[in-house]
Amino acid sequence: METLDLTVLGCWAPYPRAGGACSGYLIRSGETSVLVEAGHGTFGRLSGIMNFRNLAAVVISHYHPDHSADLSCVRHAIGGAIRDGSRKELLPVYAPDEPSDEYGRLASYREAFTVHPVDQLPFIDGHRGVRIGSLDLSFLPTRHNLPCYALSLASEGKRIVYTADSALFPDLVDFSRGADLLVAEASGYHSDWEYLHRNHLTGRLAGELARDADVGRLVLTHLWPEYDVGRISDEAAAFYGGRLEAAEEHKTYQI
Repeated sequence: METLDLTVLGCWAPYPRAGGACSGYLIRSGETSVLVEAGHGTFGRLSGIMNFRNLAAVVISHYHPDHSADLSCVRHAIGGAIRDGSRKELLPVYAPDEPSDEYGRLASYREAFTVHPVDQLPFIDGHRGVRIGSLDLSFLPTRHNLPCYALSLASEGKRIVYTADSALFPDLVDFSRGADLLVAEASGYHSDWEYLHRNHLTGRLAGELARDADVGRLVLTHLWPEYDVGRISDEAAAFYGGRLEAAEEHKTYQI
């Protein structure tokens, strides 16, 4: 049976620590490799562990730069590979269609991408979804200050859920329920609740989500670079008793 792997390319937000990178995750199942998010510094990390020409798709949850800035790198790399013949097909990109100016810019990169608005994907088991190679993807609109989607990736009965950026709300709990691995944003301490809670999770809220969704393992990401990651993890652990850790760049989590 094939494993389902997630490699952390970057975990910081909204800017990286020195030498780090913002949101980016490589998901692999068999021969299928999908890049989820392309924040600052992630493309170089990706290129260090795989041939970017072999990507099956890219998924962008929303257009804030810490999730999308390196799309420009992906565009030029794929466009160049198509020109020199080392890649034959355009790269599918799945992303929101709003804001319209951001979507329009992405869709204009026709030399490299075929862009698919998430909101126009078919409904599969109640959620917008698509099959990419050996992976089944489904999407949930989140509560954030830009249109944004949480993502579920499943293969052979194994499932990873990525919250993207979101407030905590019941549908996110339902969407995450029973995941083998929950990769949840934890953008700050719970003392930042008043500032964060309409658009983001704190460490505590990520722990509450993992507990209520009964997930197998919790990895905290989207971490504020100036904060003590251990404190954020401790705040989550006070509410979730399962396997928990803060994301580590370059680390692969295997199911």
